[in-house]
Amino acid sequence: MRGRFIAVVGPSGVGKDSVMEGLAAADPSLVLARRVISRPTALGGEDFDGVSERAFRKAEHDGAFILSWHAHGWHYGIPQSVALEVAQGRDVMVNLSRAVLPQAQALFARFCVILLRADRDVLASRLSARNREDADEIERRLARADFAMPSGMRHQVICNNGPLAQTVATIRQHLSQTACTAGQSNQKIKP
Repeated sequence: MRGRFIAVVGPSGVGKDSVMEGLAAADPSLVLARRVISRPTALGGEDFDGVSERAFRKAEHDGAFILSWHAHGWHYGIPQSVALEVAQGRDVMVNLSRAVLPQAQALFARFCVILLRADRDVLASRLSARNREDADEIERRLARADFAMPSGMRHQVICNNGPLAQTVATIRQHLSQTACTAGQSNQKIKP
């Protein structure tokens, strides 16, 4: 049986990377996709492969990515190896942009989306603490925090206001109860 492609989306500062790392620590069989980003690794954040914009565009042109997009001034790519992991029966969790969700859904039969949400004050605090954006950029990111999902895109809403362990446990429970197929329903779950 093929694995599941599990897309994690949400506004900047919602804790996508922390939640994904917590899930991988709780379930070592879960594969975390390592993104390629045209951002210097010295800027921190998730564990990613930082490349120049030129190197990114060449890799993209050469077909190195199964999915790619541009956001917040950077280019992001999901390596082709993710499709192989899923084909080999592994569940792969990917920090993804909502803009490429329809493309991802078309690629994977076992596809699901986890939409992380948090209150505005929580987001503001987390964005400020990571020291990657100035005050104006934080305001721009907060203004986009209540984005709409692509029309018809089924997803699970998980609130990430509280302790990380609680959010991880809630998502693990959800994933244990779904095969992540096209029939998945939209639900909101609060840990």
